[in-house]
Amino acid sequence: MPKGSDLFVAALENEGVDRIFGVPGEENLDVLESLRNSKIELVLTRHEQAAAFMAATHGRLTGRPGVCLATLGPGALNFATGAAYAHLGAMPMILITGQKPLMSAKQARFQIVDIVGSMKPLTKMTRQIVSAGSIPAIVRDAFRVAMEERPGPVHLELPEDVAGEETANDILIPRHALDWPVASAATLDLAAETILAAKRPLVMVGAAGNRPSLVDPLSSFVARARIPFFNTQMGKGAVTGGSNLYMGTAALSEGDYVHEAVDRADLIIAIGHDTVEKPPFLMKSAGGSKVIHIGYQSATVEQVYHPDLEVIGDIAASVQGLGERLEGRLTEDQGMLDLRQRIFARINDRAEEDRFPVTPQRIVHDVRQVMPEDGIVCLDNGMYKIWFARNYRTHVANTLLLDNALATMGAGLPSAMMAAILHPDRRVMAVCGDGGFMMNSQEMETAVRLGLNLVVVILNDSAYGMIRWKQAVDGFPDFGMSFGNPDFVRYAESYGAKGSRVTAVEDLVPTLEAAFAGGGVHLVDVPIDYSENTRVLVDELRNRTPNVECA
Repeated sequence: MPKGSDLFVAALENEGVDRIFGVPGEENLDVLESLRNSKIELVLTRHEQAAAFMAATHGRLTGRPGVCLATLGPGALNFATGAAYAHLGAMPMILITGQKPLMSAKQARFQIVDIVGSMKPLTKMTRQIVSAGSIPAIVRDAFRVAMEERPGPVHLELPEDVAGEETANDILIPRHALDWPVASAATLDLAAETILAAKRPLVMVGAAGNRPSLVDPLSSFVARARIPFFNTQMGKGAVTGGSNLYMGTAALSEGDYVHEAVDRADLIIAIGHDTVEKPPFLMKSAGGSKVIHIGYQSATVEQVYHPDLEVIGDIAASVQGLGERLEGRLTEDQGMLDLRQRIFARINDRAEEDRFPVTPQRIVHDVRQVMPEDGIVCLDNGMYKIWFARNYRTHVANTLLLDNALATMGAGLPSAMMAAILHPDRRVMAVCGDGGFMMNSQEMETAVRLGLNLVVVILNDSAYGMIRWKQAVDGFPDFGMSFGNPDFVRYAESYGAKGSRVTAVEDLVPTLEAAFAGGGVHLVDVPIDYSENTRVLVDELRNRTPNVECA
């Protein structure tokens, strides 16, 4: 007779799960045996945090929950950052943890932590499974909750004795059709009238507009409505294809060049803005642009975001309806398009400067050169994230993955590994600072073991560069931010990967091209000069506004 773990794994297979990422423990041995006899691949990682980042990125790129596995206590607690990453970033994910038997306590309280309680603020739902017979319904419900808007992580705790319990229950047939409510025709009419009445409308695409299912509807809307648009950091790449209507990315909260377009606009159509991101612009209480909020859910009202009109419902249906109402009825704002040229001229300034160590602008420029349009760049969190958000132009959706919600360090390498697994035919690059890379650098072994084709770029300044920069901007002495690094080339080679070091600016593109051509896992150590942070992001922008805040 099958046992609870067999039923659990069968329920996962029934949901279309083909991989589980994680580090099993004693309390998962029944699940591990059931996995061995299933079609699901176990991707063994070197740390639970990396497993959670990989599962979250699976959800982000596919729209289907990624699944990760850990044991009780310390293993489960190592999921905390990954759970928060998915929760704030709206990425569907299922976290599975083990637990001591419910019906006996031969080891007393050894390693027992209330993981269900710990996960409550970090997930959409957290449940302990108390009987094998309930497994099919609980697993089905977990996937439903994880995928519903707003997507996010769901945690299931499977105790050791429940996993081993004999059972005969059948799995449930999954129902994957998610029909979202749609905005009324009257609301769409009002939104269209408001847009047509505006003199200088501007579209903003936010994090909730950047879903795999929205690529075509949003791209079609931009083409039909012909309204200039910009995006938040996590909205970057939501619209596919090049467009002369694209005004840039709001990598700062105010004062950047794209904010000249925001200041010029008398109406901002915010599609999928999620206030979990740091503000892409600061909405004024009076005298500023009006804002229309288009989202799956009502806007979260904040001090800097309080829309004048809301269009609530399926975003795809909303933008399709608006596109039908607006097509051919708007006159292009030539002043906005002229401004676009000036914005990009300023952002692209010094992109080919020959200084060494390499400047952030040159790194972004050269990475763009070696990455094809469908190549995927996965960023860790650091100062370079702002530069990539501002300067890196995307043409295909979901080809620049960054985190502006939890904004955690350590996610860049695992995210890129997941992208390489899902898209083995495309170039994939992780861009990490030396600080963030070392937080999960042990996953280089996992990447090599999996036979991935992946280039890992380490931007090396021997410091926690973003906080060091903010420390300087705030007038504090340079203290507590510097550290030493290993020899990254030899470090990569010790895992069986390849390693290269860039020693001149003109060597960056050839080194990256050779790394991709050679295949496998290849680390490239690039010294970086962050003096441009102050020149461009502080001194130059302060000439336009008295307050510059990083987003």
